[in-house]
Amino acid sequence: MTPSSPGAAGPQPVLLDAAQLTADPELAAGFPEAAHRLLADLVGAGAPLGWVDPPDAAEVAELMDRVLRAARAGDGALRAAYLQRRLIGLGYWLRHSLPTNRQHADLDKVAVAAHAHGRGVGRSLTRALVADAREAKIEVLTLEARADNTRALAMYRSLGFCEYGRLPRFIAMGGRRYDKVFYMLDFR
Repeated sequence: MTPSSPGAAGPQPVLLDAAQLTADPELAAGFPEAAHRLLADLVGAGAPLGWVDPPDAAEVAELMDRVLRAARAGDGALRAAYLQRRLIGLGYWLRHSLPTNRQHADLDKVAVAAHAHGRGVGRSLTRALVADAREAKIEVLTLEARADNTRALAMYRSLGFCEYGRLPRFIAMGGRRYDKVFYMLDFR
């Protein structure tokens, strides 16, 4: 990975795909722990990433291993955003496993460190993952989100995703209920 280039707003994040990440031995070795810190910190602060409580290190390591294996096999894509060799964001999609749905994939997570919000990292990660899905001949890229995640939903809409369903009051967290929203990007 080349160092971040300084710009008007200081160093800029560098986006790596799975192959670039694993080609750097230092980043590859530290990636599971860095991903754990990122996700656990976000979930601990209430981010709607699918966990009620922060995930433990072993769970995140297993998840990242599964995503990296899928990416190597052409059944997924991983993007990691680094700022001066510090992980500040990640995102991935996984191809559906059923033979009748092999041309469909789920954009499962896009997560950006709180201190990097508002810098376009989530948008950059999502754009790269959409490009990866197109290249992999995915026909429909879907995602699920909590309806109160309005900034993320607005970003997805601006990138061409559209809502195709909603489960009212489906997600229960901390005594509150939220709609679960389904979005899709159809490449057909």
